[in-house]
Amino acid sequence: MLNSSLKKDAIEKLKNAVAQYKRSSSTLQNNAVKLHNTRTYGVNVIRKVEEYINTLANTPKEFEKSFDQVRVNLASFKALSEISYDEKEMIKLAGGGAAAGVAAGVATAALAPTAAMAIATTFGTAATGTAISTLSGAAATNAALAWLGGGALAAGGGGMAGGSALLALAGPIGWGIGAASLAAGGFFASNKNKEAAIKADNERVEIVKATRVLDATSNEINNLKSSTQTLATNLEQSLISFISNTTKIKSFTDFSQDERNLLRAIINNTENLSALFMKEVGK
Repeated sequence: MLNSSLKKDAIEKLKNAVAQYKRSSSTLQNNAVKLHNTRTYGVNVIRKVEEYINTLANTPKEFEKSFDQVRVNLASFKALSEISYDEKEMIKLAGGGAAAGVAAGVATAALAPTAAMAIATTFGTAATGTAISTLSGAAATNAALAWLGGGALAAGGGGMAGGSALLALAGPIGWGIGAASLAAGGFFASNKNKEAAIKADNERVEIVKATRVLDATSNEINNLKSSTQTLATNLEQSLISFISNTTKIKSFTDFSQDERNLLRAIINNTENLSALFMKEVGK
């Protein structure tokens, strides 16, 4: 039949592109989980620094100012990490957003709770700012779920609808491609060979673009994870060493000048670590 081989070849390439997209999507999700775990470790290290500083008397006001900034930097990550995940509620809220937000929301709702939280904190920490972190209780939970589902936030954000990586992660639903048609041959089986080939090729191009976005974003996530891990590990080691060498000192004024400088360096690195939580990914 005329152009039958053209259609067959185009559909095969499309299927291969979809398979590669799925692999890249899975890789991104796994990398997001790893980043989330690393950030959780970083939060624990920061908490240890703050707890130690709170045991000291006569600390400089600059320390409290630094920790105020640290709390701001961590607020959205902690709010998104601590919400109660409800898949049914997620899907319901996803239905209230814009088209792209719905696509991203439904895609996220299909993830396991751990992966959903990882995606939320990877892409939403900086984007949400204080919109969620200033809320509490049920209000915070509803706002965070709305963000995950693509709903509007108090600050006017579009939730998960924003960001090319998130739209890519939404998959075929987000691109307007009928996944069922792809699997069953739907459109391609019922249309002329040339038209089907053109359609398949156009869809393949969009999938390849989305896959490239996912791959680039995965690299971003890996780099951020590495930076966070290195800084958190070094900070924890510095704190342990400092405490072991000054066990009997309970007041900042009793430290030597060198010890004060070391403690200030620890505070500075604590603030630097928290700043990595505000780094935007996939924009």
